[in-house]
Amino acid sequence: MEHALSPATLAELRRPRPYPAVSVLTPTHRREPDNEQDPVRLRNVVTEARKRLESDPSVTRERRNDVVAQLDRALAEVDLAHAEDGLVIFAAPGEHQVWSLARTVPERVVLSDTFLTRNLVAAQAAERPFWALSVSPDRVTLWSGGEGRVVADESGGFPLERRQENFDAERQMQIGDQPSVFRDEGTRHFLREADTAMSTLLREQPRPLYITGEQAALSLLDEVGSVAKCAVHVPHGGLAHAGPEAVWQALRPVLEEESHKDTTAVIRELISARGRRTFAAGLDELWQSAQEGRVRLLAVEENYRATVSELGEHLVPAESGDLDAREDIVDEIVEQCLETGAEVRFVPDGTLGDANGMAGVLRY
Repeated sequence: MEHALSPATLAELRRPRPYPAVSVLTPTHRREPDNEQDPVRLRNVVTEARKRLESDPSVTRERRNDVVAQLDRALAEVDLAHAEDGLVIFAAPGEHQVWSLARTVPERVVLSDTFLTRNLVAAQAAERPFWALSVSPDRVTLWSGGEGRVVADESGGFPLERRQENFDAERQMQIGDQPSVFRDEGTRHFLREADTAMSTLLREQPRPLYITGEQAALSLLDEVGSVAKCAVHVPHGGLAHAGPEAVWQALRPVLEEESHKDTTAVIRELISARGRRTFAAGLDELWQSAQEGRVRLLAVEENYRATVSELGEHLVPAESGDLDAREDIVDEIVEQCLETGAEVRFVPDGTLGDANGMAGVLRY
């Protein structure tokens, strides 16, 4: 199952497909006893997708068989033992994908000429993806981080390893002369290469960057390149050769501190917007402002959900399962804001007070 959503991947998912492009969404659960219902719900929603394909007169038999086969292959790839909070299956002629999300989704089947991506976009924004770079004299490892985890990432040619003839790690350990290795011209060249690779990746996939390493390594990377100047430094050696759990444990307190700073900054912006009369709250106002491209900053409480239906030009509360109910309106607003260049920040539940789950700062 897929977890990491890059801008390039999202662009690929959004391109038009030959009809029918099938999107199957279902909530999943991480723990017992809630997860006991997941296999049944998944089978039911996939069965519903098959029925929709069977009953659609515009779908030829050959194409229906192709898409049904893709659904079956996707179903075989689902690993509910490691489920998160939502599952999305995409199937179209000749292709299928399975996405596991750290954010719940409504149970839904959609047949269209594009895949339904808004829940993936909102899940990625809520996950606050970041990069972490672990630096040592002989190896630089890249980690992709998100909700409660980091995983090794090979984007940009990482991990980078210094050729043995240019670096004798065993000799360095024997003589114990660690500071001198960071004055070595070979080390400077190696870290300059890492800086160039990371700079390229940040242009393609901008995210906050955290850099771990001994203080001497952090200082040298800052001296020879540019990425360290805009990154959060985490003085912790040994992680370039470590596993993801050790890296996560080193980063977690730093991430929590940064998250607290981020939330405080968002609250200040919202308070300032009230004074300038560029503050917006409420689903109706935010939905209209998002469609008009007026939202500059959107703040969303992490577990805020709402089900609505449209009444004229307004949104009104609705019950889940109602005809024409929009069960993922919060994710729709998040995606629309991102589409128009707004900054979207997820904050802890209760942070927004009387704004009731979501608030924004308008451009005008």
